[in-house]
Amino acid sequence: MALGSSSFTSTRLNSVPFPCKKAIKTTTNNPVYLNTASFKLLSVQASATDSPPKARFVARRKESVSVRQLKRPLIEYMSLPASQYSVLDAERIERIDDNTFRCYVYKLKFFNFEVCPVLLVKVEEQPNGCCIKLLSCKLEGSPILAAQNDKFDASMVNQISCDVNRSDSLVQELTSDAVIEVSIEVPFAFIPIPLGMIESTGTQVLEQVLRLMLPRFMAQLVKDYEAWASGDTSRQPLGTGEI
Repeated sequence: MALGSSSFTSTRLNSVPFPCKKAIKTTTNNPVYLNTASFKLLSVQASATDSPPKARFVARRKESVSVRQLKRPLIEYMSLPASQYSVLDAERIERIDDNTFRCYVYKLKFFNFEVCPVLLVKVEEQPNGCCIKLLSCKLEGSPILAAQNDKFDASMVNQISCDVNRSDSLVQELTSDAVIEVSIEVPFAFIPIPLGMIESTGTQVLEQVLRLMLPRFMAQLVKDYEAWASGDTSRQPLGTGEI
């Protein structure tokens, strides 16, 4: 996610009208001739210099929990169509349609700014679980961060599965394997900060998100399975919005 934006404008060489093959006066008596190719090269170099640097954050976490199987096996629960999924936490998750959900992440702190990402995700059903993929991300919170919604790219994949080889076992294993990647256009206000420090801080923020969210998500998933396996078909959310 990109933070902040520059408040200045810069003049690029390609905006200065130099006629081709005409002399440009210099401090000496010798004129300098530049052809079209020279101007294009200078323009490209100027544009590259003016472009803000980009930072990349990547975080990955794998979380597994043991689940005691009840009368209805875990693999059957994991094979439910997305239309029958519980939203788990109505305070944080909103159903858009059968396969699409809006998720409100907790407030995060990046340097001295706070931001609350709002994720739009799609669930793809799979034989032994599902795959949650990020469709879009919107930043809410500090104005300087919320203003950067068109200046960053984000991707997320969370693979949730159970071990099909242990389907007859009394204890099953439920696994969540998540990867988040963010590409940031570094704003002018942050350029004095070393790029490595920005990337390190951003990666730590993403790692904190996964470290807090995945265990909580898995615990809610186990509780929902237990409710479903006991015959509760209401699919009522069990979360309260608290971390």
